[in-house]
Amino acid sequence: MIHAAAVNPFDTHVYHMINGLAGHSHLLDDIMIFFAKDALELYACMFIAAWFALPKRDIEQRNALAVAGFSGILALVINVIISHFIWFRPRPFTVFPKGSFTQLITHPADASFPSDHTSGSWGFATGVMGRTPKWISVPFTVLAIIVMIARVFVGVHYPTDVLGGAVIGIIASRVMWLFGRQVMPLTRLVARLFGYGVKAGTAQHDTQHSA
Repeated sequence: MIHAAAVNPFDTHVYHMINGLAGHSHLLDDIMIFFAKDALELYACMFIAAWFALPKRDIEQRNALAVAGFSGILALVINVIISHFIWFRPRPFTVFPKGSFTQLITHPADASFPSDHTSGSWGFATGVMGRTPKWISVPFTVLAIIVMIARVFVGVHYPTDVLGGAVIGIIASRVMWLFGRQVMPLTRLVARLFGYGVKAGTAQHDTQHSA
């Protein structure tokens, strides 16, 4: 396993450019802290809202939400493999000299690459991209971009951590869509619990049959 910060001019310049904006505006700091820390919880709310807002008979797009959810999970699994068995990259706040950066949130000094928040976000975003209405896919993508910036802004990731995380999330979604049909039975099962994806006539027949 490799233990190296692998600090390069790109990471150094872009990190200090973005992180250098921190600590000057309480409002901006609070916004970035929120997105850096709570984005995955925000995604959970967006998934739930989208699930219930879609037309009741629309199983395909609900399946896209399910695949996207699994994409984010797969991305995090890939991250664990990389950070625990391939490359441990120290966090920038353990590498750069004190006073040369602003760290807005406390964080364990665990592996910096790849960014879990970014990987999960891009797994979600690319999982729904082109397979759901824009009112779902666009906010998912915008949030993923904000998360990338926020994780560097608050001082806990190098730029290549979030770029690498985005690539992993995209790859994870592509892999999961190879199994989109296999996810469908689970989607149908959950949808039926809410009476979704079932035609009125079929639902009435099932009710009469069970009675």
